[in-house]
Amino acid sequence: MSSALLVSTGVIALAEIGDKTQLLAFLLATRFKKPIPIIIGIILATLINHGLAGAVGSWITANVDPSVLRWALGASFIAMAVWTLIPDKIEDEETQLATKLGVFGATFVTFFLAEMGDKTQIATVAMSAHYADVLMVVAGTTLGMLIADVPAVFAGDKLAEKIPMKLVHRIAAAMFAALGVATLWGVGSGFVQAIK
Repeated sequence: MSSALLVSTGVIALAEIGDKTQLLAFLLATRFKKPIPIIIGIILATLINHGLAGAVGSWITANVDPSVLRWALGASFIAMAVWTLIPDKIEDEETQLATKLGVFGATFVTFFLAEMGDKTQIATVAMSAHYADVLMVVAGTTLGMLIADVPAVFAGDKLAEKIPMKLVHRIAAAMFAALGVATLWGVGSGFVQAIK
């Protein structure tokens, strides 16, 4: 398995725990009790959103000078580490679409919109630029979202109470920080050169 897939899956699975979209999954599951359309909506919204984010990361890799890219990526991973430590909240407006669109439609639209500018989307951009392997990164980030969100759909609030959120956030933050430091030190500095 590629390191792009493994790292993307692990980092996003941890970063997603307690994230706004996981809270949205809890809320939708509790409100509608229809896990299959919710899960399908999550998968489709994540694939499209992270696919677009991966394309942006690929474009950045192709158009930004490698030395500038290294510093920008390193700084962005460290910023992601800090952001991961800040708890997310969900707004009620994000779930009001369900009355008009049905469970699948509401899940798809709210997940897609909730992911815009979210830490997992920004992480997808950064990892796509870092690894220069968009397909593996998008597959990994989507898998990571599903690892965190599918149990939330089935277990709801009972699961949330048993997860040590602070510990999980600290582990995810440490992983982002390690990626940032490794990038700044030039570990794997040939990754950009190889694709130019």
